[in-house]
Amino acid sequence: MNTNLVRKYNVPGPRYTSYPTVPYWNEVPPTEEEWKQHVKNAFQVADNSGEGLSLYLHLPFCEKLCTYCGCNKRITMNHKVEDPYITNLLQEWNLYLQLFGKKPLIKEVHLGGGTPTFFSPANLQKLMDGLFEGAIVAPDAEMSFEGHPNNTTRNHLQTLYNIGFRRVSFGIQDFDPEVQRVINRIQPLENVERVTREAREIGYDSINYDLIYGLPKQTLASIIRTIEIANSLRPDRIAFYSYAHVPWTSPGQRGYSEADLPRDEEKRALYEEGKKMFEAAGYVEIGMDHFALKTDKLYAASQKAQLHRNFMGYSSSGTRFVLGLGASAISDTWTAFGQNLKKVETYRAAVESGRFPIFRGHLLNREDLVLRQHILNLMCRFQTNWKEEEGKTFALVEAKDRLKELAQDQLLVLEEDSVQVRESGKPFIRNICMALDARLWRNKPETQIFSSTI
Repeated sequence: MNTNLVRKYNVPGPRYTSYPTVPYWNEVPPTEEEWKQHVKNAFQVADNSGEGLSLYLHLPFCEKLCTYCGCNKRITMNHKVEDPYITNLLQEWNLYLQLFGKKPLIKEVHLGGGTPTFFSPANLQKLMDGLFEGAIVAPDAEMSFEGHPNNTTRNHLQTLYNIGFRRVSFGIQDFDPEVQRVINRIQPLENVERVTREAREIGYDSINYDLIYGLPKQTLASIIRTIEIANSLRPDRIAFYSYAHVPWTSPGQRGYSEADLPRDEEKRALYEEGKKMFEAAGYVEIGMDHFALKTDKLYAASQKAQLHRNFMGYSSSGTRFVLGLGASAISDTWTAFGQNLKKVETYRAAVESGRFPIFRGHLLNREDLVLRQHILNLMCRFQTNWKEEEGKTFALVEAKDRLKELAQDQLLVLEEDSVQVRESGKPFIRNICMALDARLWRNKPETQIFSSTI
Protein backbone atom coordinates (compact mmCIF):
# COMPACT_ATOMS: atom_id res chain seq x y z
CA MET A 1 0.00 0.00 0.00
CA ASN A 2 1.14 3.55 -0.77
CA THR A 3 2.44 4.83 2.57
CA ASN A 4 2.01 8.46 1.49
CA LEU A 5 -1.70 7.85 0.98
CA VAL A 6 -1.96 6.18 4.39
CA ARG A 7 -0.43 9.27 6.02
CA LYS A 8 -2.60 11.61 3.95
CA TYR A 9 -5.93 9.91 4.65
CA ASN A 10 -5.41 8.64 8.21
CA VAL A 11 -7.72 11.25 9.72
CA PRO A 12 -10.62 11.01 12.19
CA GLY A 13 -13.78 9.86 10.43
CA PRO A 14 -17.14 8.11 10.99
CA ARG A 15 -17.84 4.41 10.37
CA TYR A 16 -21.14 5.25 8.64
CA THR A 17 -23.54 2.84 10.25
CA SER A 18 -25.91 5.78 9.71
CA TYR A 19 -26.17 9.08 7.95
CA PRO A 20 -26.24 11.65 9.40
CA THR A 21 -23.80 10.28 11.98
CA VAL A 22 -24.80 10.64 15.63
CA PRO A 23 -22.62 13.72 16.43
CA TYR A 24 -24.42 15.61 13.64
CA TRP A 25 -27.97 14.85 14.64
CA ASN A 26 -30.14 17.91 15.23
CA GLU A 27 -29.51 19.58 18.56
CA VAL A 28 -33.23 19.56 19.29
CA PRO A 29 -34.47 15.95 19.37
CA PRO A 30 -37.83 14.89 17.95
CA THR A 31 -40.75 15.39 20.29
CA GLU A 32 -42.48 12.24 21.50
CA GLU A 33 -45.36 12.92 19.12
CA GLU A 34 -43.01 13.42 16.17
CA TRP A 35 -41.20 10.20 17.02
CA LYS A 36 -44.44 8.25 17.29
CA GLN A 37 -45.61 9.56 13.90
CA HIS A 38 -42.38 8.52 12.17
CA VAL A 39 -42.61 5.09 13.79
CA LYS A 40 -46.21 4.66 12.66
CA ASN A 41 -45.32 5.73 9.12
CA ALA A 42 -42.40 3.30 9.01
CA PHE A 43 -44.55 0.49 10.29
CA GLN A 44 -47.21 1.21 7.67
CA VAL A 45 -44.62 1.09 4.88
CA ALA A 46 -43.03 -2.10 6.26
CA ASP A 47 -46.44 -3.73 6.71
CA ASN A 48 -47.77 -2.83 3.25
CA SER A 49 -44.59 -3.96 1.48
CA GLY A 50 -44.15 -7.15 3.49
CA GLU A 51 -40.62 -6.01 4.30
CA GLY A 52 -41.26 -6.25 8.03
CA LEU A 53 -38.99 -4.86 10.73
CA SER A 54 -35.70 -5.65 12.40
CA LEU A 55 -35.37 -5.82 16.16
CA TYR A 56 -32.19 -4.92 18.01
CA LEU A 57 -32.14 -5.70 21.74
CA HIS A 58 -29.39 -4.10 23.79
CA LEU A 59 -28.42 -6.29 26.77
CA PRO A 60 -25.82 -4.08 28.50
CA PHE A 61 -24.50 -6.22 31.34
CA CYS A 62 -20.95 -7.61 31.51
CA GLU A 63 -19.15 -9.32 34.38
CA LYS A 64 -15.80 -7.73 33.51
CA LEU A 65 -14.64 -4.58 31.76
CA CYS A 66 -12.84 -5.15 28.46
CA THR A 67 -10.80 -1.97 28.27
CA TYR A 68 -10.81 -1.69 24.46
CA CYS A 69 -14.62 -1.65 24.30
CA GLY A 70 -16.52 1.49 23.30
CA CYS A 71 -20.01 -0.01 23.75
CA ASN A 72 -22.55 1.12 26.32
CA LYS A 73 -22.27 -1.43 29.14
CA ARG A 74 -22.85 -1.98 32.85
CA ILE A 75 -20.25 -4.00 34.76
CA THR A 76 -21.76 -6.20 37.46
CA MET A 77 -21.58 -9.69 38.94
CA ASN A 78 -25.18 -9.37 40.18
CA HIS A 79 -27.37 -11.53 37.97
CA LYS A 80 -30.49 -10.39 39.78
CA VAL A 81 -30.53 -7.47 37.30
CA GLU A 82 -31.64 -9.83 34.51
CA ASP A 83 -35.30 -10.29 35.37
CA PRO A 84 -36.27 -6.63 35.95
CA TYR A 85 -34.42 -5.57 32.79
CA ILE A 86 -36.34 -8.13 30.73
CA THR A 87 -39.56 -6.75 32.19
CA ASN A 88 -38.53 -3.26 31.03
CA LEU A 89 -37.67 -4.45 27.52
CA LEU A 90 -41.11 -6.01 27.19
CA GLN A 91 -42.73 -2.86 28.57
CA GLU A 92 -40.97 -0.80 25.89
CA TRP A 93 -41.98 -3.33 23.21
CA ASN A 94 -45.61 -3.04 24.31
CA LEU A 95 -45.46 0.74 23.88
CA TYR A 96 -44.60 0.16 20.23
CA LEU A 97 -47.17 -2.62 19.78
CA GLN A 98 -49.85 -0.19 20.90
CA LEU A 99 -48.69 2.26 18.23
CA PHE A 100 -48.76 -0.39 15.51
CA GLY A 101 -52.28 -1.53 16.27
CA LYS A 102 -51.60 -4.98 14.78
CA LYS A 103 -48.96 -7.67 15.03
CA PRO A 104 -45.74 -6.66 13.26
CA LEU A 105 -43.81 -9.00 10.96
CA ILE A 106 -40.33 -9.58 12.38
CA LYS A 107 -37.71 -10.26 9.71
CA GLU A 108 -34.54 -9.87 11.75
CA VAL A 109 -33.49 -10.09 15.41
CA HIS A 110 -30.10 -9.30 16.90
CA LEU A 111 -29.10 -9.54 20.57
CA GLY A 112 -26.19 -7.22 21.28
CA GLY A 113 -24.48 -5.71 24.25
CA GLY A 114 -22.81 -5.75 26.63
CA THR A 115 -22.82 -9.50 26.82
CA PRO A 116 -26.12 -11.15 25.85
CA THR A 117 -24.88 -14.47 27.25
CA PHE A 118 -24.60 -12.76 30.65
CA PHE A 119 -28.32 -13.63 30.78
CA SER A 120 -29.30 -17.18 31.65
CA PRO A 121 -30.78 -19.38 28.91
CA ALA A 122 -34.09 -19.43 30.81
CA ASN A 123 -34.23 -15.64 30.89
CA LEU A 124 -33.37 -15.35 27.20
CA GLN A 125 -36.22 -17.80 26.50
CA LYS A 126 -38.54 -15.66 28.62
CA LEU A 127 -37.49 -12.51 26.76
CA MET A 128 -37.99 -13.97 23.29
CA ASP A 129 -41.31 -15.60 24.22
CA GLY A 130 -42.55 -12.22 25.43
CA LEU A 131 -41.45 -10.46 22.25
CA PHE A 132 -42.85 -13.04 19.85
CA GLU A 133 -46.18 -13.29 21.65
CA GLY A 134 -47.18 -9.93 20.14
CA ALA A 135 -45.68 -10.46 16.69
CA ILE A 136 -45.52 -12.63 13.61
CA VAL A 137 -42.07 -14.11 13.02
CA ALA A 138 -41.23 -14.57 9.35
CA PRO A 139 -40.31 -18.18 8.43
CA ASP A 140 -37.02 -16.90 6.97
CA ALA A 141 -36.27 -14.45 9.81
CA GLU A 142 -32.55 -13.83 10.37
CA MET A 143 -31.76 -14.20 14.09
CA SER A 144 -28.32 -13.66 15.58
CA PHE A 145 -26.69 -13.01 18.93
CA GLU A 146 -23.32 -12.04 20.35
CA GLY A 147 -21.71 -14.54 22.67
CA HIS A 148 -18.69 -14.41 24.94
CA PRO A 149 -16.67 -17.64 24.55
CA ASN A 150 -16.05 -17.77 28.30
CA ASN A 151 -19.70 -17.83 29.37
CA THR A 152 -21.64 -19.11 26.36
CA THR A 153 -22.81 -22.57 27.41
CA ARG A 154 -24.19 -25.37 25.30
CA ASN A 155 -27.52 -24.63 26.98
CA HIS A 156 -27.35 -21.03 25.68
CA LEU A 157 -26.65 -22.27 22.16
CA GLN A 158 -29.37 -24.95 22.23
CA THR A 159 -32.02 -22.69 23.80
CA LEU A 160 -31.50 -19.92 21.25
CA TYR A 161 -31.31 -22.42 18.38
CA ASN A 162 -34.66 -23.88 19.44
CA ILE A 163 -36.13 -20.36 19.36
CA GLY A 164 -34.92 -19.86 15.78
CA PHE A 165 -31.43 -18.36 16.04
CA ARG A 166 -29.07 -19.64 13.36
CA ARG A 167 -26.24 -17.10 13.58
CA VAL A 168 -23.84 -16.47 16.44
CA SER A 169 -20.98 -13.98 16.69
CA PHE A 170 -18.15 -14.62 19.13
CA GLY A 171 -16.04 -11.71 20.32
CA ILE A 172 -12.48 -13.03 19.97
CA GLN A 173 -10.51 -9.80 19.33
CA ASP A 174 -7.07 -11.46 19.58
CA PHE A 175 -5.62 -14.83 20.58
CA ASP A 176 -2.30 -13.39 21.82
CA PRO A 177 -2.00 -13.73 25.65
CA GLU A 178 -0.19 -10.39 26.10
CA VAL A 179 -2.76 -8.47 24.04
CA GLN A 180 -5.57 -10.21 25.95
CA ARG A 181 -3.96 -9.19 29.25
CA VAL A 182 -3.66 -5.53 28.27
CA ILE A 183 -7.26 -5.27 27.05
CA ASN A 184 -8.55 -7.39 29.97
CA ARG A 185 -10.15 -9.91 27.61
CA ILE A 186 -8.56 -13.17 28.70
CA GLN A 187 -10.24 -16.17 27.08
CA PRO A 188 -8.42 -19.46 26.61
CA LEU A 189 -8.31 -20.92 23.10
CA GLU A 190 -10.07 -24.06 24.36
CA ASN A 191 -13.14 -21.96 25.18
CA VAL A 192 -13.29 -20.63 21.62
CA GLU A 193 -12.78 -24.13 20.21
CA ARG A 194 -15.55 -25.47 22.47
CA VAL A 195 -18.24 -22.92 21.60
CA THR A 196 -17.40 -23.16 17.90
CA ARG A 197 -17.65 -26.95 17.95
CA GLU A 198 -20.87 -26.95 19.98
CA ALA A 199 -22.52 -24.34 17.72
CA ARG A 200 -21.75 -26.52 14.70
CA GLU A 201 -22.97 -29.68 16.40
CA ILE A 202 -26.27 -28.00 17.27
CA GLY A 203 -26.75 -26.76 13.70
CA TYR A 204 -25.87 -23.05 13.49
CA ASP A 205 -25.29 -22.22 9.83
CA SER A 206 -23.26 -19.04 10.35
CA ILE A 207 -20.56 -18.51 12.98
CA ASN A 208 -18.78 -15.15 13.05
CA TYR A 209 -15.55 -14.18 14.79
CA ASP A 210 -14.90 -10.55 15.71
CA LEU A 211 -11.19 -9.75 15.43
CA ILE A 212 -9.59 -6.33 15.96
CA TYR A 213 -6.39 -4.96 14.47
CA GLY A 214 -4.52 -2.02 15.98
CA LEU A 215 -4.88 -3.14 19.61
CA PRO A 216 -2.22 -2.25 22.19
CA LYS A 217 0.86 -4.52 22.12
CA GLN A 218 -0.27 -6.07 18.83
CA THR A 219 2.50 -6.86 16.35
CA LEU A 220 2.64 -8.27 12.85
CA ALA A 221 3.84 -11.59 14.26
CA SER A 222 1.03 -11.76 16.82
CA ILE A 223 -1.70 -10.89 14.32
CA ILE A 224 -0.40 -13.55 11.93
CA ARG A 225 -0.67 -16.14 14.70
CA THR A 226 -4.18 -14.95 15.62
CA ILE A 227 -5.35 -15.25 12.01
CA GLU A 228 -3.73 -18.66 11.58
CA ILE A 229 -5.76 -19.89 14.56
CA ALA A 230 -8.97 -18.22 13.31
CA ASN A 231 -8.56 -19.69 9.83
CA SER A 232 -7.95 -23.16 11.28
CA LEU A 233 -11.27 -22.97 13.16
CA ARG A 234 -13.02 -21.91 9.93
CA PRO A 235 -15.82 -19.54 11.02
CA ASP A 236 -18.26 -18.66 8.25
CA ARG A 237 -17.70 -14.93 8.68
CA ILE A 238 -14.94 -12.77 10.10
CA ALA A 239 -15.30 -9.13 11.09
CA PHE A 240 -11.78 -7.67 11.10
CA TYR A 241 -12.26 -4.27 12.68
CA SER A 242 -9.92 -1.36 13.11
CA TYR A 243 -9.49 -0.60 16.81
CA ALA A 244 -11.19 2.70 17.64
CA HIS A 245 -9.09 4.59 20.16
CA VAL A 246 -11.54 7.03 21.76
CA PRO A 247 -10.46 7.39 25.42
CA TRP A 248 -12.49 10.62 25.70
CA THR A 249 -15.68 8.51 25.50
CA SER A 250 -14.30 5.16 26.74
CA PRO A 251 -12.22 5.86 29.87
CA GLY A 252 -11.17 2.20 30.14
CA GLN A 253 -8.85 2.86 27.19
CA ARG A 254 -6.78 5.15 29.38
CA GLY A 255 -5.21 2.03 30.93
CA TYR A 256 -2.65 2.12 28.11
CA SER A 257 -1.16 4.93 26.08
CA GLU A 258 -0.99 5.66 22.37
CA ALA A 259 2.65 4.58 22.55
CA ASP A 260 1.34 1.01 23.01
CA LEU A 261 -0.65 1.16 19.75
CA PRO A 262 0.57 0.29 16.25
CA ARG A 263 0.25 3.49 14.20
CA ASP A 264 -0.36 4.52 10.59
CA GLU A 265 1.59 2.27 8.17
CA GLU A 266 2.32 -0.26 10.91
CA LYS A 267 -1.38 -0.57 11.75
CA ARG A 268 -2.40 -0.74 8.10
CA ALA A 269 0.14 -3.51 7.53
CA LEU A 270 -1.75 -5.60 10.10
CA TYR A 271 -4.92 -5.31 8.01
CA GLU A 272 -3.19 -5.95 4.71
CA GLU A 273 -1.55 -9.11 6.07
CA GLY A 274 -4.85 -10.23 7.56
CA LYS A 275 -6.72 -9.65 4.31
CA LYS A 276 -4.11 -11.62 2.38
CA MET A 277 -4.33 -14.53 4.82
CA PHE A 278 -8.15 -14.56 4.84
CA GLU A 279 -8.35 -14.53 1.05
CA ALA A 280 -5.78 -17.31 0.82
CA ALA A 281 -8.02 -19.35 3.13
CA GLY A 282 -11.07 -18.84 0.90
CA TYR A 283 -12.69 -15.78 2.49
CA VAL A 284 -14.00 -12.94 0.33
CA GLU A 285 -13.93 -9.29 1.41
CA ILE A 286 -17.50 -8.07 1.88
CA GLY A 287 -18.06 -4.37 2.39
CA MET A 288 -15.78 -2.70 4.93
CA ASP A 289 -13.78 -4.89 7.34
CA HIS A 290 -15.91 -8.01 6.72
CA PHE A 291 -14.98 -11.35 5.17
CA ALA A 292 -17.18 -14.35 4.41
CA LEU A 293 -16.91 -17.80 2.92
CA LYS A 294 -18.73 -18.26 -0.38
CA THR A 295 -21.17 -20.60 1.38
CA ASP A 296 -22.40 -17.81 3.70
CA LYS A 297 -25.53 -15.72 3.13
CA LEU A 298 -23.54 -12.51 3.48
CA TYR A 299 -21.48 -13.44 0.43
CA ALA A 300 -24.62 -14.32 -1.54
CA ALA A 301 -26.19 -10.97 -0.59
CA SER A 302 -23.10 -9.10 -1.74
CA GLN A 303 -23.14 -10.88 -5.09
CA LYS A 304 -26.81 -10.01 -5.62
CA ALA A 305 -26.23 -6.36 -4.57
CA GLN A 306 -28.54 -6.97 -1.59
CA LEU A 307 -26.07 -6.18 1.18
CA HIS A 308 -27.43 -3.73 3.73
CA ARG A 309 -25.79 -1.74 6.53
CA ASN A 310 -27.28 -0.21 9.67
CA PHE A 311 -26.44 0.20 13.36
CA MET A 312 -26.10 -3.59 13.64
CA GLY A 313 -23.44 -3.64 10.90
CA TYR A 314 -23.73 -5.52 7.60
CA SER A 315 -26.77 -7.69 6.98
CA SER A 316 -28.32 -9.79 4.23
CA SER A 317 -31.71 -8.46 5.33
CA GLY A 318 -32.72 -5.20 3.69
CA THR A 319 -35.29 -4.01 6.22
CA ARG A 320 -35.29 -0.24 6.54
CA PHE A 321 -37.21 -0.16 9.82
CA VAL A 322 -34.99 -1.07 12.78
CA LEU A 323 -36.49 -0.91 16.24
CA GLY A 324 -33.95 -0.75 19.07
CA LEU A 325 -35.08 -1.81 22.54
CA GLY A 326 -33.10 -1.34 25.75
CA ALA A 327 -30.79 1.22 27.32
CA SER A 328 -28.86 3.21 24.65
CA ALA A 329 -30.43 1.26 21.73
CA ILE A 330 -30.93 3.22 18.50
CA SER A 331 -34.04 2.94 16.33
CA ASP A 332 -34.17 3.84 12.64
CA THR A 333 -37.43 4.50 10.80
CA TRP A 334 -35.41 5.49 7.69
CA THR A 335 -36.81 9.04 7.99
CA ALA A 336 -35.80 9.48 11.64
CA PHE A 337 -33.36 8.18 14.25
CA GLY A 338 -34.03 7.89 17.95
CA GLN A 339 -31.69 6.78 20.73
CA ASN A 340 -32.81 5.51 24.11
CA LEU A 341 -31.55 6.84 27.42
CA LYS A 342 -28.13 5.34 28.14
CA LYS A 343 -28.24 4.77 31.90
CA VAL A 344 -30.12 1.65 32.89
CA GLU A 345 -31.83 3.44 35.78
CA THR A 346 -33.17 6.36 33.72
CA TYR A 347 -34.20 4.00 30.91
CA ARG A 348 -36.13 1.86 33.39
CA ALA A 349 -37.82 4.88 34.95
CA ALA A 350 -39.02 6.09 31.56
CA VAL A 351 -40.59 2.84 30.38
CA GLU A 352 -42.08 2.11 33.79
CA SER A 353 -43.87 5.46 33.60
CA GLY A 354 -45.19 4.60 30.13
CA ARG A 355 -42.93 6.98 28.20
CA PHE A 356 -40.87 6.24 25.12
CA PRO A 357 -37.29 6.39 26.46
CA ILE A 358 -35.88 8.42 23.54
CA PHE A 359 -33.51 11.17 24.67
CA ARG A 360 -32.00 12.27 21.35
CA GLY A 361 -32.61 11.73 17.68
CA HIS A 362 -32.78 13.26 14.23
CA LEU A 363 -35.45 13.89 11.62
CA LEU A 364 -33.90 13.48 8.16
CA ASN A 365 -34.52 16.22 5.63
CA ARG A 366 -34.60 15.69 1.87
CA GLU A 367 -30.84 16.24 1.48
CA ASP A 368 -30.10 13.79 4.31
CA LEU A 369 -32.16 11.10 2.58
CA VAL A 370 -30.36 11.55 -0.73
CA LEU A 371 -26.87 11.50 0.81
CA ARG A 372 -27.78 8.62 3.08
CA GLN A 373 -28.60 6.39 0.12
CA HIS A 374 -25.38 7.25 -1.72
CA ILE A 375 -23.23 6.61 1.34
CA LEU A 376 -25.06 3.32 1.91
CA ASN A 377 -24.39 2.33 -1.71
CA LEU A 378 -20.69 3.02 -1.28
CA MET A 379 -20.44 1.12 1.99
CA CYS A 380 -22.30 -1.92 0.60
CA ARG A 381 -21.46 -1.99 -3.12
CA PHE A 382 -18.43 0.30 -3.51
CA GLN A 383 -20.30 2.34 -6.12
CA THR A 384 -23.18 4.74 -6.48
CA ASN A 385 -24.80 6.82 -9.19
CA TRP A 386 -27.23 9.70 -9.15
CA LYS A 387 -29.92 11.15 -11.36
CA GLU A 388 -29.12 14.29 -13.32
CA GLU A 389 -31.28 16.51 -11.11
CA GLU A 390 -29.66 15.10 -7.95
CA GLY A 391 -26.20 15.79 -9.33
CA LYS A 392 -27.05 19.47 -9.63
CA THR A 393 -27.87 19.85 -5.94
CA PHE A 394 -25.48 21.92 -3.89
CA ALA A 395 -24.55 18.97 -1.65
CA LEU A 396 -23.52 16.70 -4.55
CA VAL A 397 -21.78 19.49 -6.46
CA GLU A 398 -19.65 20.05 -3.36
CA ALA A 399 -19.15 16.29 -2.92
CA LYS A 400 -17.95 15.86 -6.51
CA ASP A 401 -15.36 18.60 -5.96
CA ARG A 402 -14.02 16.69 -2.94
CA LEU A 403 -14.13 13.37 -4.79
CA LYS A 404 -11.85 14.74 -7.52
CA GLU A 405 -8.81 14.59 -5.26
CA LEU A 406 -9.57 10.96 -4.35
CA ALA A 407 -9.88 10.22 -8.08
CA GLN A 408 -6.51 11.87 -8.72
CA ASP A 409 -5.03 9.57 -6.08
CA GLN A 410 -6.38 6.59 -8.08
CA LEU A 411 -8.78 5.53 -5.32
CA LEU A 412 -11.95 5.82 -7.38
CA VAL A 413 -13.35 6.51 -10.83
CA LEU A 414 -15.47 9.66 -10.88
CA GLU A 415 -17.93 10.23 -13.72
CA GLU A 416 -20.48 13.00 -14.15
CA ASP A 417 -23.19 10.88 -12.55
CA SER A 418 -21.38 8.11 -10.66
CA VAL A 419 -18.57 6.96 -8.39
CA GLN A 420 -16.89 3.56 -8.67
CA VAL A 421 -14.39 2.65 -5.94
CA ARG A 422 -11.20 1.03 -7.23
CA GLU A 423 -9.69 -1.97 -5.49
CA SER A 424 -6.96 0.39 -4.25
CA GLY A 425 -9.64 2.63 -2.77
CA LYS A 426 -11.45 0.03 -0.65
CA PRO A 427 -9.17 0.56 2.38
CA PHE A 428 -10.13 4.26 2.17
CA ILE A 429 -13.90 3.75 1.92
CA ARG A 430 -14.56 5.84 5.05
CA ASN A 431 -12.64 8.75 3.51
CA ILE A 432 -14.61 8.39 0.28
CA CYS A 433 -17.90 8.47 2.16
CA MET A 434 -16.69 11.53 4.06
CA ALA A 435 -16.56 13.41 0.76
CA LEU A 436 -20.36 13.10 0.59
CA ASP A 437 -20.90 13.98 4.26
CA ALA A 438 -22.35 17.48 3.93
CA ARG A 439 -23.02 17.85 7.64
CA LEU A 440 -19.45 17.01 8.59
CA TRP A 441 -17.97 19.55 6.16
CA ARG A 442 -20.35 22.31 7.20
CA ASN A 443 -19.70 21.78 10.90
CA LYS A 444 -16.12 20.62 11.29
CA PRO A 445 -15.53 19.62 14.93
CA GLU A 446 -13.09 21.63 17.00
CA THR A 447 -12.06 18.51 18.92
CA GLN A 448 -11.66 14.89 17.80
CA ILE A 449 -14.93 12.96 17.98
CA PHE A 450 -14.18 10.01 15.68
CA SER A 451 -11.50 7.33 15.55
CA SER A 452 -8.92 7.43 12.74
CA THR A 453 -9.97 6.01 9.37
CA ILE A 454 -6.89 3.86 8.71
